[in-house]
Amino acid sequence: MHIHILSVGGSLIVPDEIDYFFLKEFKNLILKYVSKGHRFIILCGGGKLNSKYNQAACRVSNIEKEDLDWIGIKATQLNAELMRAVFGGIAYEKVITNPTEKIRTKKHIILGGGWKPGWSTDYDAVLVSKQYSSREIINLTNIDYVYDRDPRTNKDAKKFESLTWVQYRKLITDKWSPRLSTPFDPIAAKEAEKSKQKVVILNGKNIRNLENYFEGKHFEGTIIQ
Repeated sequence: MHIHILSVGGSLIVPDEIDYFFLKEFKNLILKYVSKGHRFIILCGGGKLNSKYNQAACRVSNIEKEDLDWIGIKATQLNAELMRAVFGGIAYEKVITNPTEKIRTKKHIILGGGWKPGWSTDYDAVLVSKQYSSREIINLTNIDYVYDRDPRTNKDAKKFESLTWVQYRKLITDKWSPRLSTPFDPIAAKEAEKSKQKVVILNGKNIRNLENYFEGKHFEGTIIQ
């Protein structure tokens, strides 16, 4: 039985307000493949929920970096609880928070959030994939490809359809900070490279494109390995 490890960016779940259109489309697609016997472990990011709480805290006090991380971790867990509730009884009854613990369940969907300060749920997805002997992580974000520059502010940004981990890590910072925005966080990238993981970066807003990937058809996105 095939297990898909998905890291779903919080920017998809809560781009500003909760995107229930995304949740509905995502749910329908996942259930389509569950009906075919596929299993999913889905790690959720924090999105604007994280940002808003972090910003509010910083306006009031000089907040320690670790405390900002803890706020973000709780935001990811809340988003995961939302997703778990959306899937109902098909999903495992608890949101997992320890990615090094293998869950034994007959449920076809497991939801997870953040674990510890120092990285994003991308890193948790890498740890989960190792627990379940999966060599592939599907990372759903809000961009179509990995680019050499931010495509939202640079019209001539170059896209990449494939990258090695060495090439990818040269494009991003090597340090983690709360609310860091990269296609795949630097701590996760180091661990994925070390454990020889394949990561596929896809725009989660394009549900049809994700389906194309599942079906082995042509898709838009970046493969890092």
